[in-house]
Amino acid sequence: MSAGHSHAQVRAGHERKLWMALGLTGSFMIAEVIGAFVTGSLALLSDAAHMMTDALALAISLVAIQVAKRPADRKRTFGYARFEILAAAFNALLLFAVAFYILYEAWQRLQAPAEIQSTGMLVIAVLGLIVNLISMRMLSAASGESLNVKGAYLEVWSDMLGSIGVIIAAVVIMLTGWGWVDSVVAAAIGFWVLPRTWTLLKESMNVLLQGVPDGIDIDQVEQAIRGVPGVKDVHDLHIWALTSGKNVLSAHLVADSSQGTEPQILTLVTELLHEQFDISHATLQVEGEGFQHDDHDEVHA
Repeated sequence: MSAGHSHAQVRAGHERKLWMALGLTGSFMIAEVIGAFVTGSLALLSDAAHMMTDALALAISLVAIQVAKRPADRKRTFGYARFEILAAAFNALLLFAVAFYILYEAWQRLQAPAEIQSTGMLVIAVLGLIVNLISMRMLSAASGESLNVKGAYLEVWSDMLGSIGVIIAAVVIMLTGWGWVDSVVAAAIGFWVLPRTWTLLKESMNVLLQGVPDGIDIDQVEQAIRGVPGVKDVHDLHIWALTSGKNVLSAHLVADSSQGTEPQILTLVTELLHEQFDISHATLQVEGEGFQHDDHDEVHA
């Protein structure tokens, strides 16, 4: 099976899981929004807002997968795979916006507490938790393979925490009548989401800025290439990711013709990069020892 065919099958699996999660999340979101207004709970409203961003994030992820399927053309020679990374970055920004909105609303509610219907709040939160757990189960495996799916998974994961927070708040309010707990839980959800959202945004920006992928040490790659028989030197080394799980490299190799032919050296280096560093596409230029290059000592990532 070719790498391209395998990658297409993985993406198809991601798409099916995203559709299922979107159906569950979208359906319950409507019920939760209505419930939030009926009970007057800000924590439940924050959970409903997360549900809404979940649904939007899942929809965006599905659109990104569809766009990424488009083949490369004369203007976009690498294809559209990176559109999934743009979707992940957008989802991170959306999560930031929702978190800050909830924090603002929580502060306002602490200044003027509202009456909370804790029983309805508890029932809706428990149902929301069940929906979130099912969605997380479907997306968990794929979240480690795609930043796009990881963004959607983090949306659902944060909403799951929100549902747990709402359940705790509802029980406390039922037992003590402390309505302010609702706002405190809402704020806690917002603060909990922020660092994880930052991680997703940072990973997405690293791909968009063509940084070295996580898990790859460029110095180790350079050292490994230099150890291949027939390679005397390596320069203009670039390593980046087109999208999640699709790492790319380009480099100039200075060859020692006495230790092997150019095709032999290229084969050895390409196999090394694929087997040791999971680099699926390498563009290598082989130069003779007498070739002059202005940026010989410059290493890029």
